Amino acid sequence: MTIIRSLLLFSIAALAEIGGAWLIWQTVREHRSAWFAAAGVIALGAYGFVAAFQPDPHFGRVLAAYGGVFVAGSLGWAVVVDKFRPDRYDIAGALLCLAGVTVIMYAPRT
Repeated sequence: MTIIRSLLLFSIAALAEIGGAWLIWQTVREHRSAWFAAAGVIALGAYGFVAAFQPDPHFGRVLAAYGGVFVAGSLGWAVVVDKFRPDRYDIAGALLCLAGVTVIMYAPRT
């Protein structure tokens, strides 16, 4: 149950951070409304709170592992929202990052 909770929190955090950054990108690069930037700032703030609910008590470990989730999630966002087509190196890199997440967060420790 703890791993499922952790994975769910990583997913929510990724949506908040990537979505928030995308909203700010839209404001600056695509000249969208300032409301996009405001929503982006709120989403980025929400990311910080969501990450704090990870069951592991070590900030550095959680943030390091989240880095791998962010890499894979960013590519997933790009595919769905921006119609980006990752190549085999993008996919291989994302899978390597997710393998790192697995080792960092879920390896048995004594």
